[in-house]
Amino acid sequence: ACVCEKNKRVNNCRLDNGRCRCDAIGSGVTVDCTTLTSKCLLMKAEVMGSKSGRREKPKDAFEDTDGLYDPECENSGAFKARQCDGTTCWCVNTAGVRRTEKHDADLKCNQLVRTMWIIIEMKHAERSTPLNAESLKKFFTDTITSRYLLDGRYISSVLYENPYITIDLKQNSSDKSFGGVDIADVAYYFEKDVKGQSIFHNNPGLNVSIDNEDVKLERTVVYYVDEIAPEFSMKSLTPGLIAVIVVVVIAIVAAIVVLVLTRRRKGKYVKAEVINLFVVYVMKF
Repeated sequence: ACVCEKNKRVNNCRLDNGRCRCDAIGSGVTVDCTTLTSKCLLMKAEVMGSKSGRREKPKDAFEDTDGLYDPECENSGAFKARQCDGTTCWCVNTAGVRRTEKHDADLKCNQLVRTMWIIIEMKHAERSTPLNAESLKKFFTDTITSRYLLDGRYISSVLYENPYITIDLKQNSSDKSFGGVDIADVAYYFEKDVKGQSIFHNNPGLNVSIDNEDVKLERTVVYYVDEIAPEFSMKSLTPGLIAVIVVVVIAIVAAIVVLVLTRRRKGKYVKAEVINLFVVYVMKF
């Protein structure tokens, strides 16, 4: 028997040629405990566990608004391009994040689109003085390369704009070496760490310390940029936004009615020209 230091969501651990290998909970896929486990297998294990108990973003960057679901994984641990929940299906990227509208079971996802750029944006608590930008950059660079085993060349930048900290991870399909760590897996481990839900065995999470001073993070958001732009449309408007649109339309109609009645009362008959009004919404993901 052995302990899987990189993943506590496993069972049936054993030594194999000096390496600790275990079965991922929920899928039974064997994982190598010397490196990070794929995000797809981690999400599946988390679902099984729950069942039992300031800079401008790229225009195509979007958040994961769906959260946790029970994913379908390839034997390699990668997400299947099409994910379904009953009779509802959607396409995902290599980070397992939905990138299309939800459709019926006839939906076709021709390929698993690569997430080539991940933006991790954090905001620290209010403080009297800003952090040292160079110390901050060194801390996160060292943490990502040592704790999450990501090659440093995939860390594009670590930017500090008080109180925001932004980390850019870039890795296209040709960059990722066989057996190497994927930026999507790194982002998932990192996000769990800062929320105090560490995946590492017997580990409370990531303690952010800059120049020997603990830094409290108030908010962490992860944005995804794919090699092919996501396929969202106005159908994805939330009920709240739809309600706003209805109110705006009613207000416009009411204004037109008042204008017509006012003119009639004045005894003036003016030929009215109907103008199509368009309300344009810019949706940022």
